[in-house]
Amino acid sequence: MPKMTRREFVVASSAAAVGLSAGLAPKAVDARDRENQGKIFKANKGGNLGKDKEQIVALLEKYKQLGFDGIEGGSPGMPVEATKAAIAKTNFPVHGVVDGVHWNQRLSSPDPKVREQGRLALEQAIRDSKAVGGTSVLLVPGRVSGPDETHDDVWKRSIVEIKKVLPVAEEQEINVLIENVWNGFCEQPEQFRDYIDEIESKWVGAYFDIGNVRKFGKPEEWIQILGHRIGKLDVKDWGKKNGFCRLGEGDVDWPAVRAALKEIGFTGWATREGGDRSLEDTADLMNELLDL
Repeated sequence: MPKMTRREFVVASSAAAVGLSAGLAPKAVDARDRENQGKIFKANKGGNLGKDKEQIVALLEKYKQLGFDGIEGGSPGMPVEATKAAIAKTNFPVHGVVDGVHWNQRLSSPDPKVREQGRLALEQAIRDSKAVGGTSVLLVPGRVSGPDETHDDVWKRSIVEIKKVLPVAEEQEINVLIENVWNGFCEQPEQFRDYIDEIESKWVGAYFDIGNVRKFGKPEEWIQILGHRIGKLDVKDWGKKNGFCRLGEGDVDWPAVRAALKEIGFTGWATREGGDRSLEDTADLMNELLDL
């Protein structure tokens, strides 16, 4: 295929990919003297992106000019048709969406009506992601909140609800990727691994948050244990002294993270959540720390 620039690639899932992360990666692009150029792709959280085509075009063009490879949207609320038109005009992808109701309409709620609301919202997020050319939906499966919502409850209830949406995920060819967050759930990598494996679906994997996990352990060790289950990365830094912070100023060992990602053969999207000094600063830091 002809050589492409970073700004010319399009998002594509590979039916022949080996492992979940490979199947979520864009097509390869031209290589620079960077180890992860053409392997890991730089994005930022974009929320619902804007209200109309013009706003969304302006946003996508801004990120494109700063050297980002894509952006992540949100559902519900994303204007799908306007977003599709903006993507077509800018040739700049929205690689997936975040489920915007998962904290309140939790799949682990003790109320079955709330769980149903959460499941229906997840199904809509899957369809929204597909409509704009994405490959995933980021999901927080629940929260350990007390005696009516224990760790065991979150595990069992969320798996039941996720399995209900698998036919939609398969039909739309969209991956449901579970994020590790501060919700009292699966705070050991082996637990998180076993939780994903119990769902038993190629359409479900991990949306691994590098910074979130630093509170509990070393991201590089989690990466090694989760392995091929990691579909995409959230990029954050965190330190005991300064909490969530500018990339590179927390306790994350970025060389060790890069080595672990290389060890498992990760290729795919890495999306910054949070802010640095500026978007330009974020782009530069991601290039440096992830060797992009």
